[in-house]
Amino acid sequence: MPNIRDSSNVSFCRLSPSTALSKSVSLGGTDSLKLLLTTTDGKKAKRPHQAFLTLTDPTTGLEESFIFNVKESGKAKVDLTQKDLPHQFLTSSKPISASIVIASFGASEPYKSKVFDLDIARDPNVPLAVPEKPVRYAAEQEIHHVFREGPRSPPKIITLVFAAAVLGALPVLFGVWLTLGANADHVGKALGGAPISHALFYGSVIAMEGIFFLYYTSWNLFQTLPAAAVVGAVAFLSGSRALSEVQERRLAGLR
Repeated sequence: MPNIRDSSNVSFCRLSPSTALSKSVSLGGTDSLKLLLTTTDGKKAKRPHQAFLTLTDPTTGLEESFIFNVKESGKAKVDLTQKDLPHQFLTSSKPISASIVIASFGASEPYKSKVFDLDIARDPNVPLAVPEKPVRYAAEQEIHHVFREGPRSPPKIITLVFAAAVLGALPVLFGVWLTLGANADHVGKALGGAPISHALFYGSVIAMEGIFFLYYTSWNLFQTLPAAAVVGAVAFLSGSRALSEVQERRLAGLR
């Protein structure tokens, strides 16, 4: 037979397994509610798999369960104070319904019954600690991304200065080439020995310069990289064959 004890004024009350108490049980701010019971399977005391004291707010339907500390002998105990209760129970305008739930595996018959109403008497001088509302995930306002402007070309004057410097270096390059003894007579032999390789190699060099020009003027990086990869592969393969032809002439003593 369950017993209920209020340790504040040391009052006892015997509960019935089939009938709820006619009067509400009061729980003040300094009170401690202790519920003692012995669980049995038939006439034999036995520890159940689950034993709870379940409190239910009759207005909102909110439930909170408190686990009994049950020994092997079936003796169970649960202690309760206002600090253990959700803040919704502390602000409820009606008494909280208290039920006992006991269940086990196997063929044992489960038990669930209302045993009393809990009247929570708050001290109005003590502020109620209400936690912040939990985060609720929902659709937010539409986000409009503002992208910064793409990179701009440098001023034309700078471009013209560097272009003039490159063009001005070409005569110097050809002059040094002639001074060091460049031999243009082998152009025909080179084209005759490996015409496709030499044509593709020099053509790929010119094409790569054209790609850089397009990237500078109008193309973006995604247009430039595939074209540069194709032209670079052609330059590598044709250049290898062209250099092999040059090596053959060098080994033959032709300079």
